[in-house]
Amino acid sequence: MSRIGRLPVKLPDKVKVLVEGELVKVEGPKGRTSRKLPGVTVQVDKNVVTVGRTGETREARSLHGLSRTLVANMVKGVSQGFERKLEVFGVGYRAEVKGPKVVFSLGYSHPIEFDLPEGVSAEWKETKAGDKQGEVYVRGVDNDTVGRIVSEMRKLRPPEPYKGKGVKYAEERVRRKQGKTGAA
Repeated sequence: MSRIGRLPVKLPDKVKVLVEGELVKVEGPKGRTSRKLPGVTVQVDKNVVTVGRTGETREARSLHGLSRTLVANMVKGVSQGFERKLEVFGVGYRAEVKGPKVVFSLGYSHPIEFDLPEGVSAEWKETKAGDKQGEVYVRGVDNDTVGRIVSEMRKLRPPEPYKGKGVKYAEERVRRKQGKTGAA
């Protein structure tokens, strides 16, 4: 039996889970989300959700723990939400939130407009601490969507190893290289 899959998911107050065949819908104070979970059975008892297998095949065993984690992330997303932070480094590098878009100025000849999908919000906080120009906070209900959006934003200008300029995750460490030295 899966160690992760057999753990029950406790539901906080104001969170509702509805199971319709393979489709699991979760609704809470931050929003709602749904996901299709094939190969497993999901049962709701009062304020606990349990995930079980439909069989003992290799595929069913591998989906058991994954499905339980996906349900737990859905419950956490609608009750607390998910947040990722990006740091923008470099002279003149900045971002600006304009409605459902984030406009980046990253040293290119033109500003880059990044469209945010439905259910994802962003916030820009300017910090002039050292070389750091500011931080972009991306928030949403779905952990996968927030992670994918942050990854796409980082790809616009990944941090370079010599001066550290670019867009990086807050927890990321950029390994710095020594530049060229003059001939002695």
